[in-house]
Amino acid sequence: MHRSILVTDVEGSTAAMRTNPIRQELRTQVYRMLGTAMDHAGIDGRWCDPFEDRGDGVLVLMHPVDELPKTLLLSRLVPKLTHLLVEYNEGLPAAERPRLGLRVRVAVHAGEVHWDGKGCFGEAVDLACRLVDAQKLKQCLRESPAPLVLVVSEDIYWGIVRHGYDGICPSTYQPDFRVSVGGRRRQGFVHVPSVLQLAAAPEGHVA
Repeated sequence: MHRSILVTDVEGSTAAMRTNPIRQELRTQVYRMLGTAMDHAGIDGRWCDPFEDRGDGVLVLMHPVDELPKTLLLSRLVPKLTHLLVEYNEGLPAAERPRLGLRVRVAVHAGEVHWDGKGCFGEAVDLACRLVDAQKLKQCLRESPAPLVLVVSEDIYWGIVRHGYDGICPSTYQPDFRVSVGGRRRQGFVHVPSVLQLAAAPEGHVA
C-alpha cells in the first residue's frame, strides 16, 4: 500500500550520560512533540498506521487521503516540530542540556509499503531509514545551531519541494548526499531550518 513516510531519530541517544530513565523521558518528549505537530498540521490519527517505535526514533506511515497532501509534512508538521524542540531546549537549565536536550534528524519519503504481521517493510521504508541514519546527515545536525535537520528523498524533492508550494522554499533544500538502496544510488536533499527565522516567525510558519 502507498504511504507517506516520516522517520525521526534522536541525536546522541546512546551517550553515556543518558541513563535509561533519561532515555525514557526523551522518548516521551519526542512522542508528545510529534503528536502536537501532527495536530497542528491537521493530521488526523485515523489517517496513520500505528507508530512503529525505533528505540531512539519513530516511524510514521500516513495514508494517501485527500486531506493529507505531502505539502503539510514540510510546510506545517516539520516547522512546528522544530519550534517545539527549540521551546523545550530553551526551557532546560544550561547545565542539563547535554543530558536532556533534544536534537532530531527527520526524513520524509513516500512509496509502497508491505506488512507481514510482524511490522512494515519494503524498499521505501529502507530508503527513509537509510536517509535518516546517513553519516552526512548526522554531521549536518552536529554542526547546525538548529535542533532539527530534515532530509527528503529525491521523489519528494522533485514532486513537492521544487514547485515551491506555500510554506516551502526550494532554495533551502540542498542535494547533500547519496545512499545506496536496492542497487541504486539515491539522492537526499537536506533542509536546515534557520534559527533566526525560528526566533522571528509566528509559531509553526518557518519555511
